[in-house]
Amino acid sequence: MFCPMICREIMKNGTGSSKNHAIVLPERVNPASLSLILDYCRFHQVPGRSNKERKSFDEKFVRIDTEKLCKLASAALGLQLRPLVDLTCGALARIIGGKTPDEVRDIFHLPDDLTEEEKLEPLKNLNDDPTIRLLNRLYAKKRKELQERQKLKDVQTQEEQKDERSLDELLCFINGDGG
Repeated sequence: MFCPMICREIMKNGTGSSKNHAIVLPERVNPASLSLILDYCRFHQVPGRSNKERKSFDEKFVRIDTEKLCKLASAALGLQLRPLVDLTCGALARIIGGKTPDEVRDIFHLPDDLTEEEKLEPLKNLNDDPTIRLLNRLYAKKRKELQERQKLKDVQTQEEQKDERSLDELLCFINGDGG
């Protein structure tokens, strides 16, 4: 398995020849990910393996929890191992395929930091896709409803803050009379 990052370190910087001249790996390559990467490379470097064997290995290899898979993809990217990046990113794409944004946030333990208005912003429709056009119309309608609800809420808040006391009652309050 060819790793451009490591080859560059060896050829240009002369590192990797001994413990005193070790190759410094990217920060995102942790020991657990490195161990998985080495397993992947060892399997794929053996000559004579059929494509069926490699495919079967790859399918089993990416059946790990999502957090490890993300770290592995990041480490592979840091080491510029394109085949492993493609494999891990493909597995991640299959995991999130067909999921709602809320489900994706749950899978990756991400906070929902978008406001209702941000969630309803129009999507870019570069290919004039009718589905996206329809979705943008729906979002526009929902944005309008959201704005109307906000206006109604603002009016209700203003009504709640009206002071119904008479002028005499207010003067008594200001002057400190118990009245």
